[in-house]
Amino acid sequence: MIRAIGMSKKTKIVAASVAGKLHFNNKMSCQDCYKHTFGKNLVAIVSDGAGSAKYGKIGAKAVCETLCDLLKNSNLRNIESDIVNAIQVVRQKLLIHRFNKTKNEDGLACFAATIVGVVYYKNKGVFFHIGDGAALALGENIDFIASRPENGNFSCETFFFTQDTWRENLRFTKIDKVKSILLMSDGLTSFAFSRDFKDIEQKFVYPINDYLFNEKSCVKAKKALINTLKTPKAQQLNNDDKTLVWIGGL
Repeated sequence: MIRAIGMSKKTKIVAASVAGKLHFNNKMSCQDCYKHTFGKNLVAIVSDGAGSAKYGKIGAKAVCETLCDLLKNSNLRNIESDIVNAIQVVRQKLLIHRFNKTKNEDGLACFAATIVGVVYYKNKGVFFHIGDGAALALGENIDFIASRPENGNFSCETFFFTQDTWRENLRFTKIDKVKSILLMSDGLTSFAFSRDFKDIEQKFVYPINDYLFNEKSCVKAKKALINTLKTPKAQQLNNDDKTLVWIGGL
């Protein structure tokens, strides 16, 4: 694995997506996407295509691919403005997408998707976030740093990068000197956090983090992660698609 400048030789990434029970029963594919890349920086992103959006999976894939490409060599001093500009590039791409029949911003709704991502370079980084996914950073000198889910007026509502109000719903959280990072779609937030989202579920987060740290085989680690996300109990507790990107050894 080629690593970003400043990344430890022990840095590794394990990631997986599984379709939730709702999509599986309706013979629909998983609408989540994820991508990670190394340039000057480490960049990783999870995006959940809205189930109510006809082309939500396309929107999720477009934002993951474009942001990874545009942010991998960004300077952290300008990272917030670079992230804003990168999201604007994705929106411009979708304005002229062949499935956008209106060819204007009204047509972006059919590509609706959330974003939760990280840019990390030499022990410093930032989470960027729109919607009800979540990010966690764990370290030796901190319990955790979290970028928590954000919903609308109702628990079933959230925010998307395709909305007119995307900029005011974009959040940044600075992190530094962390050992591992977890990015997840909303299908996993109820497992990773307490009900009020103020604390993390230690019986879920720490065992997964410890196992992925200690498993030397990335193939075995990914298989175990997929099996965890697919367990009947996990599907029963939350029937949404589930994605987790774990980054360790930073």
